Amino acid sequence: MAAARLLLAVSVGAALGEGVGVLLGLFLRSSTRPLTVLYSAGLLASAGKMKIVEEPNTFGLNNPFLPQTNRLQPKMPPSAISGPVHLFRLAGKCFSFVESTYKYEFCPFHNVTQHEQTFRWNAYSGILGIWHEWEIENNTFVGMWMREGDSCETKSRQTKVHLVCGKSNKLAYVSEPSTCVYSLTFETPLVCHPHSLLVYPTLTEALQRKWDEAEQSLYDQLITEQGYKKILREIFEEAGLLKATEEKEAEKQNTKTSLQFETVDKCNKEYKKLSEEIKILKDLLSQHNVAYRGSSAENTTAEHVNHKWTTAETAVLNGSMNAEHLHLE
Repeated sequence: MAAARLLLAVSVGAALGEGVGVLLGLFLRSSTRPLTVLYSAGLLASAGKMKIVEEPNTFGLNNPFLPQTNRLQPKMPPSAISGPVHLFRLAGKCFSFVESTYKYEFCPFHNVTQHEQTFRWNAYSGILGIWHEWEIENNTFVGMWMREGDSCETKSRQTKVHLVCGKSNKLAYVSEPSTCVYSLTFETPLVCHPHSLLVYPTLTEALQRKWDEAEQSLYDQLITEQGYKKILREIFEEAGLLKATEEKEAEKQNTKTSLQFETVDKCNKEYKKLSEEIKILKDLLSQHNVAYRGSSAENTTAEHVNHKWTTAETAVLNGSMNAEHLHLE
């Protein structure tokens, strides 16, 4: 009987650890109490408890147990929901895609995030872009731009989401065509209809009329192609589909500097005005017997013309009658 109890102690010791087994064997040698007494005493119960090491609740900076200030902090709120009404049902949902050690989450009309799926202490978890505006080509929605994501050197991360026809709503592909500029492909049956991404049906009646008038003006040659595109841009901005950017302001300045006119009428008026100014300056030179030689490209830009005539007029008013100094190249 003692041998049987000793054998039991050795078996339990292998399971619970050598130290516990030895103590249990000594106890059994000096006691004839059944093993159930040990359970009632709580000895085996306490010796058999094992601490389970829990894996991290989540990854990187997105850990919900970290202070709120350490979680993902967007630079700005997302833009208002816009575009095709049938896509609004995607708002409030998120779609995931795992590639290698990264998990990407696309939340339409909200943001795109990336989470590194490793146990490194500084695993990356950040925002790749916040819903900003649509990309429109040939008057069709071709993608969603998520901008102003986490900082990346001197710029912010941004993502373009391409919408393609698919059997189900699914984030299908992720790439990084250039540094900190990402490309996502989102499949959805909501864009399978050939007219599902047209811009015109999403506009109010007032904006549709404005578009119609622009089309007619372009057809009647009352506006240039540039003027037509500018009107469309204004329509899309008013509808909340596009945002005014710094690039647009720079484009305005360039347009003003190079005198690219939006309408044929405005172009004709400016040309007539400049022609009258040139005639006055020519008469002034003739009165002072100053030779003038024009160039074939003298009317290419107003800046060039004004520079030449201002130089000549200044010289005349200063009393210089030397035709050689006033010779305009």
